[in-house]
Amino acid sequence: RNDLNMQKVNLKVEGMSCTNCALTIDKYLKKEGLQNVKVQFIGGDVSFEMNGNITQEQVEKGINALGYHVHHEHDGHDDHHGGGALPFKSHLQRFWFCIIFTAPLMIHMIPGIHIHLLMNPYVQLALTIPVYIVGMDFFGRSAIKSLLKGIPNMNVLIALGSSAAFGYSLYGLLAGKANDYLFFETACTTITLVYLGNWMEDASIEKTQAALKSLAVSQKVMANMIAFDDQHQEQIFRVESTALHVGDLILIKSGEHVPMDSKILWGEANINEAIVTGESAPVEKKIKDTLIGGSILESGTVKAQVTAVGEDTVLANILKMVKEAQTEKPPIQQMADKISAIFVPAVVSIAILTIAVNFFATNIGFGESLLRGIAVLVISCPCAMGLATPAAVAVGLGRAAKNGVLFKNARSLEIFKDIKQVVFDKTGTLTTGEFAITKYHTEIGETDFKLIAYSLEKYSNHPVAKAIIKEWKTTNEIRWAKIEEVKGLGMKAVDKEGNEFIAGSFKASANLTSDHSHSIYLLKNNELLGWIDVADEIRSEAKTVIALLRSKGIKSILLSGDKKEKCEQVALVLGIDEVVAEQTPEQKLEKIAAYNAIAPTAMVGDGINDAPALAKATVGISLSDASHVAMQTAQVVLMNHGLKNLPLSLGLGKHTYLTIKGNLYWAFAYNIVAIPVAALGFLSPTFGALVMGLSDVVLAINSIRLSWKKVV
Repeated sequence: RNDLNMQKVNLKVEGMSCTNCALTIDKYLKKEGLQNVKVQFIGGDVSFEMNGNITQEQVEKGINALGYHVHHEHDGHDDHHGGGALPFKSHLQRFWFCIIFTAPLMIHMIPGIHIHLLMNPYVQLALTIPVYIVGMDFFGRSAIKSLLKGIPNMNVLIALGSSAAFGYSLYGLLAGKANDYLFFETACTTITLVYLGNWMEDASIEKTQAALKSLAVSQKVMANMIAFDDQHQEQIFRVESTALHVGDLILIKSGEHVPMDSKILWGEANINEAIVTGESAPVEKKIKDTLIGGSILESGTVKAQVTAVGEDTVLANILKMVKEAQTEKPPIQQMADKISAIFVPAVVSIAILTIAVNFFATNIGFGESLLRGIAVLVISCPCAMGLATPAAVAVGLGRAAKNGVLFKNARSLEIFKDIKQVVFDKTGTLTTGEFAITKYHTEIGETDFKLIAYSLEKYSNHPVAKAIIKEWKTTNEIRWAKIEEVKGLGMKAVDKEGNEFIAGSFKASANLTSDHSHSIYLLKNNELLGWIDVADEIRSEAKTVIALLRSKGIKSILLSGDKKEKCEQVALVLGIDEVVAEQTPEQKLEKIAAYNAIAPTAMVGDGINDAPALAKATVGISLSDASHVAMQTAQVVLMNHGLKNLPLSLGLGKHTYLTIKGNLYWAFAYNIVAIPVAALGFLSPTFGALVMGLSDVVLAINSIRLSWKKVV
């Protein structure tokens, strides 16, 4: 299938439970010579580029051989947690099976309760064997495979701890010293409670993906497909949206989902695009407007033609972009990854040292020393360090996507914490790019003046001309004998009487007036008839956004190719700190480099000429109605056709970083405190197994707080 050179492959891998799992797969793929490898254990997303020396089937077999499971749409697996031969689909199922045999042993452990039958070592052995088999089917297999690959995972610790307790007890039983060697309940409770902890961890990590899952659900809906019979009569068929192809005609009625990206051919409607923009206010759409698959048609009825399906739709691209961003590792995670890689051998060494020191330096005996060593193995948690960053990043990216902010990589999410200044382009960024007439002056009658201006500008595609056409539209227009657009000057026409008219820039009237401050000058036979002032409308949210940035101590800069007076006027209205006008794309690039040298700088732009500057900035931010080049270059895209979510993107970046820091602090503190406490005998292996599972749940809950935490 995908055995072509450098073809990108995306796989869904189940059974990864921690960073070490991800490192195992990462190491295997790189060893096979695959390029651009990205592995994310939350969500199980694995991507790489083929090198032509190995097929996708061989790669999938290799991953499955490591003890994980490559999931395909048709598999029908719900929850395949890696590599076990026994027919359990989840940690919860394993826990329920084990607790049946473990519960009697746990009752026996409660002080004051002595059931004579449960004191029998053979009964304890009989209860332990099923639990131990189920434990080794998962933890044992996973541990052996990870050791063979040279990256021991946390299951090595669980397998070692429970096997030590089971082996020691079995030896005591066979040697006839059962009363001194009886730790069967330790082996049972360790396995059972770790399964419970793993299930709790999986359930809480699942919640970190909630925002993305709600986006993905909207990808499959029913659609009304339009077809024509032999008599060319319209027929409507109900089909699944996944069955649609580009070019198909569809009917979308009030209250229905837009099944795929499409273009309106007939009708008008109000569309709720909250799925992509985070904005619940409906947007008016008419003929030739595009509809985003997954949005909801709130009122009206339209007929539309499908323009994109499957992986090419806006929503699919958003999901793909966010998933790719999740597999990116922000700088702060690299340290945790390095520690995770050496964590398991370090803990095994500490456990052996604990047993030796307790046995030789105290008089508690080998049995109690072994218990302390097992407690060290069971309570230590490499998962917590591996989970600290991905859990927070998953929630941060998910909340951002739900609110119409797309981060293309996790790095930009972290870098936002340092941003000290934001550079804005003017046209299309701080302004809407739509012009309106603000003032005009005429030496002739107002009606005639407007008629001449409209009749000339009607033939121009310039945005300024469009403002005049829109506001001064009339049916009584002048029929020209000849009309042309002169580059750098404006519109030039001759009427049937031979009179020459010009609607143009100051250049056209330079010999008639010294006032160069107006947008358009109207001339007849080289005489000035008047002038028109046109201004670009400032975005309604721009002033609030600039004020918010200032309150956070972030400097705002207007960097534009437009005239100085116009830029200063906009800056004055919005309260922008610094203005740099009349800049070429090359000069913009130099300016951004200079600003970066002073302090980390974000650039917000929308045009093709902004693309180099967006790439140069510490973080490039583009608007969704920006040019394709600008969107490709930027690391962050604001999807709601405006600046409204800029403070949210900055706030989420900062608070995601704070959450990661808090998570890592907890992960390190937990292990630094828990391991010595277990080594000194203050924690039993049973309690340690439960606490280990809960430590990850604490991290997941702290990360989930990002979903509703105030970040702006």
